[in-house]
Amino acid sequence: MTSDFSEDLSAFPPEQTVFPIAGTDLRVLDGDHPLLTANRTSIRENWEREIAANPALFDGRMVLQHRLKLSEEGIVSEAHTVPFSTFMWWRRQPERKGAIHLFAYPVLESSDGPLVAIRMGAHTANAGQVYFAAGSLEPDDVVDGRCDIHGNMAREVMEETGLDLADAVAGEGLHASHIRRSVSIFKLFRFDMTADDMVDFISRHMLVADDKEISGAVAIRSADPAAQPYNVAMLPIIDWYFNR
Repeated sequence: MTSDFSEDLSAFPPEQTVFPIAGTDLRVLDGDHPLLTANRTSIRENWEREIAANPALFDGRMVLQHRLKLSEEGIVSEAHTVPFSTFMWWRRQPERKGAIHLFAYPVLESSDGPLVAIRMGAHTANAGQVYFAAGSLEPDDVVDGRCDIHGNMAREVMEETGLDLADAVAGEGLHASHIRRSVSIFKLFRFDMTADDMVDFISRHMLVADDKEISGAVAIRSADPAAQPYNVAMLPIIDWYFNR
């Protein structure tokens, strides 16, 4: 572990390794992200291509990390808010230099053991992919200059599934994993509902939800990576969960 901020994840455990962290201190700084400042024209040109292919995309604002460090206190980072178009350009770069994407994963556990995830709608940036109900950190998640990941998880789960994390039993501690300069911080939340009941509940919520980003719910019953078209960040988590 290191006490120094870094623009890469070389001080972290290897990619796709699940490891515990003591906490987070995700600081959001004023001003533009250096990645945005250096690549405005390319970002704008790529966004024009993105919306030509998918007019439903919205260029809202999100939090994108610049530098991180890992220590006994957990993950500490410095970030800026950027337009979504900045992230879309960055994730298409082969080496994804200049930024790190960090997000929170609420892992929904059923009373009979399976995990419950959602499938993204055809009009979204991750169409058809299966992952836990989550979303990038947004300005609404910033409190006193720092990201509230628990608030982010509760909001995203409520919006996408209708489930209230306050009704679940939270697992102990936080864990993290990373791949291709994308860091997922996750926590278990166990509901007193079977997986089938949770899937049915989410399906009913979809009929009345203002947010139409998802196309359905999925019960995950094994660590088989080919069982669903999983977002790559899901794979180390489901492997860790089912093989603990």
